Amino acid sequence: MKIIYNIILYWSEVDRAFIAEVPELPGCAADGATYQEAVQNAEIVIQEWIETAKELGRSIPEPQGRLSLS
Repeated sequence: MKIIYNIILYWSEVDRAFIAEVPELPGCAADGATYQEAVQNAEIVIQEWIETAKELGRSIPEPQGRLSLS
């Protein structure tokens, strides 16, 4: 599956890990010890989020493209 959702990646001092949030999919986030690990984990969680939404008959938000962070 091709991942086409935005991922916001940042360091969390509280968690002592990189956090990868997917703002277009409510509650969808992952973490990792490195940037790469956080993104890889986010890709897995995105797939699981979409699969679960399909199983529950819920709508899946369309990717919005570039985010405006102002």
